[in-house]
Amino acid sequence: MPALSLPGFVNAHSHAFQRAMRGREEGGDFWAWREAMLAEADGLSPERVRGLYAAVYREMLAAGFTAVGEFHYVGFEEALAAAEAATEAAIELRLLYAAYGQGGIPRFRQESVTEYLQAVERLAESGVPVGLAPHSVRACPPAWLAELARYADREGLVLHVHADEQPREIAECLAEHGKRPIELLADAGCLGPRTTIVHATHASDGELDLLAAAGAGVCVCPTTEANLGDGFVPVERLLERGIRLSIGSDSNVRIDPLEELRELEGIARRQALRRNVIAPAELLRIGSEGGALALGLGKWAEIEIDLDHRSLDGVAPDAIPGALVFGCAADVVTHRGPSG
Repeated sequence: MPALSLPGFVNAHSHAFQRAMRGREEGGDFWAWREAMLAEADGLSPERVRGLYAAVYREMLAAGFTAVGEFHYVGFEEALAAAEAATEAAIELRLLYAAYGQGGIPRFRQESVTEYLQAVERLAESGVPVGLAPHSVRACPPAWLAELARYADREGLVLHVHADEQPREIAECLAEHGKRPIELLADAGCLGPRTTIVHATHASDGELDLLAAAGAGVCVCPTTEANLGDGFVPVERLLERGIRLSIGSDSNVRIDPLEELRELEGIARRQALRRNVIAPAELLRIGSEGGALALGLGKWAEIEIDLDHRSLDGVAPDAIPGALVFGCAADVVTHRGPSG
C-alpha cells in the first residue's frame, strides 16, 4: 500500500469532555448551550475524565491529530487524569490549565492567582507539560490577567485565552471595562509571541492590529463555531496582517482536521467571493506546524496518508495536497508514525 508521510495534525484547542454532548439539541444559542455544558462539566470525576478522554484522544489519533492542547477547567485531580488519558492513548499533550477567578461553576474557580499558579507548578512537577490559560476576560479580572502575563513571560510558557467569540461577550466587556476583550488583554500584557487567542470571531480591526503587533496567534475552531452559531472568523483580515493560525476541535462535535481546514478555506472563499484564498499546502501547514507553534511543541508524531484510498483514486501527485483538504475525510489517515 503506497503511503505519504506528513507532519501530524496538531489540535491546538480541545475540551475533550464535550465530546459526550455531541448530537444533543442544547437550546437556541451559545448561552443556552453553555448551561448544558456547565451541567455536563459539573458531573465529571477523575475516573470519568480518564476513560472519556482516552477514548476521545484515540479518536483524534485515528483522525490524524498526533498532539493536542487540552484547555482544562474542571479541577486539579481531573487534570492529572487527563494527562494519564493522553499517555494511555499515546498522544502528545499540552495541558492548558485554566485560570478561573469568577463566574462559571464553583469547581472551575480558584480563590486567588497564587492558588492557580501553585496548581500549575504542581502539574509541572508531576511531569505534565503545561501552559497557562486564563479562561476569558469574563472569568479573570484584570489583576489576574496582568499577573498571569508576567508569570508566562518569566517562565516561557504559552498562554491561551478565549476572546471575541460572541457579541454579548464583547458588549459585557465594553460595559464593565470600556474596552473590547483583546484590548483588555493587551493592556494587561497578555499579548505576545507565545499567546494564542481562541476564536477571535468578532475581533475588530483594531484588535487584530494589536495581535499582529504583538506576534500573537489565533486558533480557529470552524466546526464548533458553526455548531454553536458563533459566526465566521475574519480569515482575510487575519491573513492580511500575517497573524499565525492554528486549528482546534474545541467542543469535539466533529474530530477531523481536514474538515476544520476545509471549513476555514470555505469561510474565506464565501467572504472574499473568490477561490484559493489559502493554498492547500499552507492549510496543511496551519493544521500541523501552526498548532505546534501555538502549543510550544518541538516534536510531534507524523502521519501516513493512504494513497490507494478511494478518495485519492486518480489524483495526480502534485494535486494531492488539494485533494486531501477538499476531497478527503480523516479515514484517509492510515498510520501514526514515530515522533520526529
